[in-house]
Parts: sequence; C-alpha cells; structure tokens
Amino acid sequence: MAEKINEIGLSRADYKGKPSTLCLGCGHNAIVAQVIAACFELNIPPENVIKVSGIGCSSKAPTYFMDRSFGFNGLHGRMPSLATGALFGDTSLIGIGISGDGDTASIGMGQFKHVTRRNVPMLYIVANNGVYGLTKGQFSATAEEGLALKKQGHNRYVPVDIVWEAIAGRASFVARSFSGDPKQLKALIMAGLHHNGIAVIDVISPCVTFNNQDESFHSYAWGKSHEVALHELSFVPPVRAIKVDYAEGENLEVPLYDGTHIILKKLSQDYQPNDRAKAMKMLEEANKKNELVTGLIYINPQQRSLFDLYNLPETPLNRLKADQLRPSPESLDEINQLMY
Repeated sequence: MAEKINEIGLSRADYKGKPSTLCLGCGHNAIVAQVIAACFELNIPPENVIKVSGIGCSSKAPTYFMDRSFGFNGLHGRMPSLATGALFGDTSLIGIGISGDGDTASIGMGQFKHVTRRNVPMLYIVANNGVYGLTKGQFSATAEEGLALKKQGHNRYVPVDIVWEAIAGRASFVARSFSGDPKQLKALIMAGLHHNGIAVIDVISPCVTFNNQDESFHSYAWGKSHEVALHELSFVPPVRAIKVDYAEGENLEVPLYDGTHIILKKLSQDYQPNDRAKAMKMLEEANKKNELVTGLIYINPQQRSLFDLYNLPETPLNRLKADQLRPSPESLDEINQLMY
C-alpha cells in the first residue's frame, strides 16, 4: 500500500522524531501521536515550527516529533520565556510548547501566568499526570487531595486546576482533553495551531508507572469513566467546504482569524465557550462533582495577541540586517539634541 502523502508532498514519517524512551503506554506518547497527526493533516512544513519545553517526562516529548523543526529544551519552568523570545525573534514560526504539571503548575507557575496574560501566539500543551514521573513519582501540584501513593504517602494539599488558572490568567483559548480520546485531542490541537493567541490545552495524561491506580484522577480507568465531553468538536480548514449534519440549534460555529472554523456540537449541556464567567462557574461545579470535563472550555478569537500590541515589521527581526536594526546617525543626533 502506497504511503499517504499530504498536500505539500510529505508523509507522516516526515513529522516523526526520535524513538520514544517514555514508558510503554504513557499518555505523553499519545499526545505526541496527535501532534504528528494534526501537523501532517494541516500541511504544516516542519521547518516552520519551533518546539520548546522545560524539564520532566513531558518535556522530553518534543524529541519524538518533527526532528526537522527548530527546538530548544530549557530549564525547569522556563519554557514560556523561551517561547516568547523565540517567537518575537521570528513571528513567521509556529510555536508549540510542551510542558508538564510540575513544569507549569509548580516552579513554572509565574511564567505560565505571564505568558497567558500576554497572549503569546503559541500552542501550549500541558501533559498532566499528577506526579513527577522523571524523579520517581512524587506528588505534583495537580495531584488530588487525599491521593495515596505507595511510596509517597498521602497528598495533603488541594490541587491546582490548570484550566482554571489559564482562564483566570486571561488566556484566549483554553481546553482540556484526555490522552485516551485521540479524536477530540487532535481536533483541539488543530484548532489551537490556528488560534491567534495562546492556546492552552490541559491533557490528562496517565503515568502508567507511578499514578495509574483506578481511583486516581489521573488514571486511564478514572478518565474513561468520569469524562464529560462538553461537545463534539470538529476543526474545519478554510479551503474545505463546511459540512455538518447537526440539527439547527445544536451546533456552534466559532470562526478563527485566518478563515478556519471550530464546529461544536452540543452534547450533555447548553454551553457557550465564549463566556468567561460561565466557564469559571462550570469548572467549579464540575470540580465539586469530580467530573473530568473535556472540550473547548473558553475562547476569545478577538483578543489581541502579544505581537498585535507592537509595531513589528513584516520581516522577522532575526532576518533584519544590522543597518536595519541600528538607529541611523540622524536619529541619534536628534535624540542627543533633545537631551540638551
């Protein structure tokens, strides 16, 4: 059987990276698979992508996709500043940041808050398993209160809700998914890659080695039995006709800035993801019920991104020549004159 080729002449193999060294069955591998699938189907040249990460099992993930892309693995919790600088330097690149619950919700919380409020245009995936898998399974900030692990005792603290923090931090696209739901996850990744601003996707990604007990909120068994999808979600590229078979009044079409659309089919509840206050209320109610609510939780397509706030030239900053970056002698003379 001939290998499938996308519209720019690349196969799925062109989007792969090094072989994974993560545990067999790790949810992070499922995230990698959907990043590969999304970029392949969206016809994104790997050379147009920069992938950045911090420290942890999750932050190893960029090694396993698109080895032809630019990439940087930085310090623990410092991925957002790396991404901000890199994307400011070349606004033509598509930014994909991979982080973990420890990398984002503990040491990196300060940077996470600032990258969301600045609305840096990038896809920010949090592979959330509730433990520090790289250092033998200590509780992370997202571990549920009362969780008992064999070698760690009981967790005494209330968890950090990454989706809640992202909405509170004024992120313009916030979603949650489950690594065991590849169809939904891929659609959210595709939509996030086309969003003009930060697209935060909190992915419950079970750690099969340290945190996959059936009663754990980050396990496969719990995720499958407690997932409550807000809607069925489809991503529609601009060049394809929009075809939906939903009855009138049962779907919501969300246009993005570049002509793409997200189609949301209502399932269990009448939910509008463009209402920030209702999103917070819905999360509060879901947390009380211990429900894993997944889908597009909040979006504001009109919110200006960080780059919209600056008078950046069309040519990326890293491609400007020295004489274009330096002030002219005349402008320096004018500035000096104003000082006297």
